[in-house]
Amino acid sequence: MQNFLFSIVALAAVSFSPSEANDKSGQPSPPGETKRVRWASEPPARQKKYRAPRIKGNPIIDADWEKAVWRDVTPVTLEYYMGSEPTHQPKVQAKVAYDDDALYLIWKVNDKNVLAKRTQHTQDVYRDSCVEFFFTPCGEPKERGFFNLETNCVGVKLFGVHVTPGDDEAFTVEEISSLVTSSSLKGPIDTEISDATTWTLEYRIPLSLLEKFAKVERPGPGVTWRGNFYKCADETSQPHWLTWSPVSNAEPSFHLPEYFGVIDFE
Repeated sequence: MQNFLFSIVALAAVSFSPSEANDKSGQPSPPGETKRVRWASEPPARQKKYRAPRIKGNPIIDADWEKAVWRDVTPVTLEYYMGSEPTHQPKVQAKVAYDDDALYLIWKVNDKNVLAKRTQHTQDVYRDSCVEFFFTPCGEPKERGFFNLETNCVGVKLFGVHVTPGDDEAFTVEEISSLVTSSSLKGPIDTEISDATTWTLEYRIPLSLLEKFAKVERPGPGVTWRGNFYKCADETSQPHWLTWSPVSNAEPSFHLPEYFGVIDFE
């Protein structure tokens, strides 16, 4: 992810006067869409928490946000940004659930300037319109490391492993292909879709795949993981770096597990 200038902005979730939305230069924030995100000037006093339920029936992976299995699952919403205040502030939500064998995620993004040039797993999908899930499936991130699953809007993935200090790895194309995935958009998208576009993305992460690389405390009542949810679009005409659990870092970086929130399994 490319570096971006640091700005401090006090925002609420809706609209602001110029005096309420200035960057550190004292200039008004750029005109844009509805204000959806705000700057985290300091680490949160309390960690963000999300409760992920157990689901039954090995659901079909079809990127349908409205289907019954997800209907009563509460979403996370990405409410913070990193770097300078983005003009384009997409609404980004995600839901998580589990069963005995897998973790399930579904994303919904109200977006525009949508791009998906990457067509092969392990490519730099974060340069496209991309959502990312970083997580530690056992213990504290500083002790156990973390995984980073990055997926562009057409379902192409980069899946990294950072569980051994100084020894970063990545899943192979074959391993990544074992994640059953569905997206509402088809790629490649070589020219930006400039119009407002809502896209959804759903996938199933086999727990056995994670266990190839790390100790995994399988989800269940009372089990806690650590993690964060992100949205980026590095090479679009409206780049942005959004996060669920706030990150008070001077430059955009998702590889900061000390800011991970808590995922509690029901």
